[in-house]
Amino acid sequence: MSEATTGPQERSRLSSWAYALRTTNPPPDGRVDVITRWIVVTRAAVLPMTLVSGLVAALLAVGEPGPAFDGRWLALAVVGIVLAHVANNLMNDLYDTQAGSDTASYPRALYAPHPVLSGLVSRRTLITAIVLVNLADLVILVVLAFARGWPVVAFALAGLVLSVAYTAPPLRLKKRGLGEPDVLLVWGPLMVGGTFYAATGSIGWPVLLASLPYGLLCTTVLMGKHIDKIPFDAPLGIRTLPVILGERRARAVTLGMMAAFYVLVVLCVLVGAMPWPALAVVLALPRLAKVWPRFRRPPPDGPPPGFPVWPLWYAALAWVHVRQAGALLVLGLAVGAVL
Repeated sequence: MSEATTGPQERSRLSSWAYALRTTNPPPDGRVDVITRWIVVTRAAVLPMTLVSGLVAALLAVGEPGPAFDGRWLALAVVGIVLAHVANNLMNDLYDTQAGSDTASYPRALYAPHPVLSGLVSRRTLITAIVLVNLADLVILVVLAFARGWPVVAFALAGLVLSVAYTAPPLRLKKRGLGEPDVLLVWGPLMVGGTFYAATGSIGWPVLLASLPYGLLCTTVLMGKHIDKIPFDAPLGIRTLPVILGERRARAVTLGMMAAFYVLVVLCVLVGAMPWPALAVVLALPRLAKVWPRFRRPPPDGPPPGFPVWPLWYAALAWVHVRQAGALLVLGLAVGAVL
């Protein structure tokens, strides 16, 4: 095959992967290769939220290195939490399909192709992927447990239980208004705290406090998503926190969470849980100022031109804010670690 022929094909593949990573959807006019398929199936577009949690822990650990700090265990722990997020996404799709809540008319199959309902993969392939990803995570856990002891196992098992209980029976926390606190705990103290412990072999209250701002920020995305799904969830008896609060109150609470992120970062700096360059997050306030008035209004009747994840509206707005605020938090912590 000539270079002239190969070049456009490679660019087409890369653009397909980039589109899927941006939107959780395959490109509307592109071929779905195996990598694009699994980017969509695993919802890899949202994995940066977990990666940022890992980076927060890593930069806190690098900024305050103890005698037991080990970069090998830090890197392995970051890989472990990302794989755990992949497993969580796959298991949620499997459990919600089995429970009958994921259907062709439910938002999960509207804002992006559902792995099974769309035919991207079979149910058997989805189960196989879940087993393989969890086995890989188990290997990482065993290695870290030998290196750091039982607290690593405690962090991992707590995260696994909360992740499974989010959608799986009998608890199904999502249906009881407890899915949102679940996400705060997992993406905050469990991911950040567990990764920090794996890196250093110890943990104190400053790290747990420093884990809360970004955990809260991740929770705003879930709040936005559940606000978008109120018309679908309420008739099914899925009582997410926004269903319990009602749309208007839920939008106000989510905005309060976004504002609280900045307050918590300032508090962390004042008590020494974060270095002062973490205040770089204030540079995301202009983005929040753009999101704020849209959150105060009802959603539009239809998707804006080129909007890829409809009917998600508030979730997309929250994600735009989280992406910038989280990046600035990482940048500030990196500067603090260098200083």
